[in-house]
Amino acid sequence: MTILQRAATIAVMTFSLAGLLGNSAPGKATGIDRSTTNLTALANLNALSPQNVPQIAPVATPVATVEPVAENAATAEAEEFDTLAQAVAAQDSAAADDALQCLAGAIYFESKGEPLTGQLAVAEVIINRAKSGRFPTDVCAVVKQRGQFSFVRGGQIPTINAGTAYRTAIAVAKVALADAWNSPAQKALYFNTADRRPSVRAIKVASIGNHVFYR
Repeated sequence: MTILQRAATIAVMTFSLAGLLGNSAPGKATGIDRSTTNLTALANLNALSPQNVPQIAPVATPVATVEPVAENAATAEAEEFDTLAQAVAAQDSAAADDALQCLAGAIYFESKGEPLTGQLAVAEVIINRAKSGRFPTDVCAVVKQRGQFSFVRGGQIPTINAGTAYRTAIAVAKVALADAWNSPAQKALYFNTADRRPSVRAIKVASIGNHVFYR
């Protein structure tokens, strides 16, 4: 082969190689247009319907229940006193109902002038009778029971002058009904003067002033 033929052959091979390199662009190496692929994927992602997205249910936070506070619970407790005289002095003199009036009348007629403990003991006898099941079941019926208290006239309590002694009787009656002071003659069902005994067999409970108390 001559020198000219060799040179021509090299030139042809050079031009062929250059053509091949020119047709091998990176974007066409796999036959896929990358820019088009990326845009299509983004479009498909944005087109996802809402129902395909998982929903997170809200969590209910429990609310603590607040219990109502008992209102003025301390008022249900009986007021405490250092002496019976204080308990009596703390009461007003208004006779609010029939039971209070009947009890105060019995205290007045049976024990006015007696020490406060003696007046309270008389009230306790009447209240104990109403609770015993052996006498009428309310205070007025106990006081007005035939043959029990000599001051009762025709089943009625006589009219009382509203003086100091009666106001004290009302206060003592309130103390007794509220059980605001312990009587020294608790559970007593009878009382009488010291020179007389009850007509029934009874056990002596206390002796206060001019009266002896029995159960």
